Amino acid sequence: MANPFRTVRIFASELVGELQKASWPTRGELKDSTIVVIVACLLLGLFTSISDWSLYQVVDMFTSWVS
Repeated sequence: MANPFRTVRIFASELVGELQKASWPTRGELKDSTIVVIVACLLLGLFTSISDWSLYQVVDMFTSWVS
């Protein structure tokens, strides 16, 4: 049976090597990306809220006609 500590050590060393190859964003790029994500979430939330309210009004109108 293989030594589990050896496989963990190999995995950790390969992980560190791959993370060193990655290109990490600068502070400015990270800030800009964060702002874009927050604005996109707000716009999507606003769109979802307006759509939900509109569909509720339409369904309410149809149900009031039936009642």
